[in-house]
Amino acid sequence: MSANHDLVEDIRAYWSERSRSFDADFGHGIAPGAEARAWAAPMRAHLPPAPAEVLELACGTGEVTRLVHDLGHHVTALDFSEAMLRVARAKHAGKPRLRFLMADAGRTMEPDARYDAILCRHLVWTLTEPEAAFADWHRILKPGGRLLIYDGNWAAPRPGGRWAAAALRLWERLAGGSLVDPQMAAAHEDIMRRLPFGAGLTYDRLAPMLEAAGFRDLQRLSHDPIARAQRRGCGLRNSLKTRVYDRFILLARK
Repeated sequence: MSANHDLVEDIRAYWSERSRSFDADFGHGIAPGAEARAWAAPMRAHLPPAPAEVLELACGTGEVTRLVHDLGHHVTALDFSEAMLRVARAKHAGKPRLRFLMADAGRTMEPDARYDAILCRHLVWTLTEPEAAFADWHRILKPGGRLLIYDGNWAAPRPGGRWAAAALRLWERLAGGSLVDPQMAAAHEDIMRRLPFGAGLTYDRLAPMLEAAGFRDLQRLSHDPIARAQRRGCGLRNSLKTRVYDRFILLARK
């Protein structure tokens, strides 16, 4: 058994366990209204006109699925955690133009040139073999197809976010400790240490890898509108969370 196989299984187990509370965690669940509109805006602006064939990688509990489906697209929502898919299927039961697929986002096994667009949120940093994944995504996109990635550098605060990270640590000390389960935190740290992007995922590191896989016309889009929408009425602690890490949106084309 390869080390990568072991790591993939550890990641699957971690996110399957998180499925029970995922939607309640700030930054994972997407609030209706301003936040949902902010997440959907890049999809509306940069995905092909509806109805397009869109593949959502690592759909989790189906929060982003709802947004892209509401734009009128035919959506295939893929995840390798049955626990996550169980939640997503229940959330979207009976909807047309939507299918769920249990598969590995790094090796989709989907047909060549199948999709008009691929999108994912907070997936790329977890990839165990990113170069192979990017080649696979390029293969299953139609010529001219779009790739839309929402992600960030979760390994360390951005220079302007260090004060927010320090404020969060102080908040947790005054509150009597972190609200995160210690076992889950330890599992997350162990996974991070073993990932190719465990030391940090940045746009400048990601862009050349996508270009090497054949993608072109890369653009970095601002994540700030989403962060501003998340801060509306979220409380001080969660507002600080939006200021810690360097988050970005990447757009590319086959």
